[in-house]
Amino acid sequence: MRLSDDQRLDWLRLIRTDGIGPRTFRALVNRFGGAAGALEALPDIARRTGKPVTPCSRADAEAEMARASRLGIRFVAMGETGYPKALAAAETAPPLIAVRGDGAALDRPMVAIVGSRNASSAGRRFTEALARDLGDAGFTIVSGLARGIDTAAHKASLAAGTVAVLAGGHERVYPQENVPLLEEIVTRGGAAVSEMPVGWEPRARDFPRRNRIVSGLSSGVVIVEAARRSGSLITARFALEQGREVFAVPGSPLDPRAEGTNDLIRQGATLCTGAADVIDALRAGAERSIQPLLDIEEAVPSEPLWDELDLSALGLAIQAPPEAEHAGLAEQHVQVVEGAPLASAGSAMERLMPLLGPAPSSIDDLVRESGLPPREVQAALLDLELTGRLERIGGNQVSLSS
Repeated sequence: MRLSDDQRLDWLRLIRTDGIGPRTFRALVNRFGGAAGALEALPDIARRTGKPVTPCSRADAEAEMARASRLGIRFVAMGETGYPKALAAAETAPPLIAVRGDGAALDRPMVAIVGSRNASSAGRRFTEALARDLGDAGFTIVSGLARGIDTAAHKASLAAGTVAVLAGGHERVYPQENVPLLEEIVTRGGAAVSEMPVGWEPRARDFPRRNRIVSGLSSGVVIVEAARRSGSLITARFALEQGREVFAVPGSPLDPRAEGTNDLIRQGATLCTGAADVIDALRAGAERSIQPLLDIEEAVPSEPLWDELDLSALGLAIQAPPEAEHAGLAEQHVQVVEGAPLASAGSAMERLMPLLGPAPSSIDDLVRESGLPPREVQAALLDLELTGRLERIGGNQVSLSS
């Protein structure tokens, strides 16, 4: 799939509209046959929900596109070549990412390394050795460009290529002291990624948003040093929700920077004492249970990352007319084919309902057992979700609402 220039502009307008986050974006694109149709439907949605919705103007979107182009930034849409496959499989993957640098770094298998901003000398040394060894083994190192462990991970993996995920826009790098490091990353075969507007100044809520992209890009996440209730534990929580492997480096029980990582190990995270632990676990395709790590929710409260429109309040009102052509935008192994018609929702629903129940079911299993194309399964599940009859569960699972 490749968007036309007009479609890419419409995607940018829709995701830049207040009240539209990744979930509502998917729902609207599926329902109205593409971003253009969704934008046209927003006034009616605003009327029905009773909430003002002002679409991002075409002029503002064009200005951001031009601004990005001058900086060497390209917008890559979910489903296009160049959009990282691992990230596309995450439930809250951004529909568009702004990429600066070498896209080849995003094509290799990735491992995230994150940890304390106030890192110890020992933590920095361990991080540097781990990043170099993983880079030598063919992994791209992902981190959040923060002070401390993130900075050490990026610097040590410059030669192999590293990816920095920004909390703000490309023109508002945080922290400012790492601007030279970011320039070195993008000129030495690495890349910088952001979902935010080019000139966006990062705010508190933007850092957890960034963290779910850090984990979403990666096959596994290594936590080197983390105090209790730290941002690194938020990344670990997202990794668990996305079905990623979580690794934790043990530390001294006397060091508060090791309290979070030691807790993770006690709860079932994979012990990491070097690159071999990470490589062996990922190459073996180890699948860890989320259950032993549920206590992390108590240590790190989960808060909504977006103020999204409540589409469920519309029920079946968000439904394109029968003659409308829909876009298939699946949450897992994303495919976007604007204008491709779907089979009737009723017939797909008839085949799916007997397979669903109060116990969680994998969407991949539903596709296989129903014999339906993935995007038809997704469309039917969306209908159920909009009417309040379906719940989505982390790890690509769904169940009927009780």
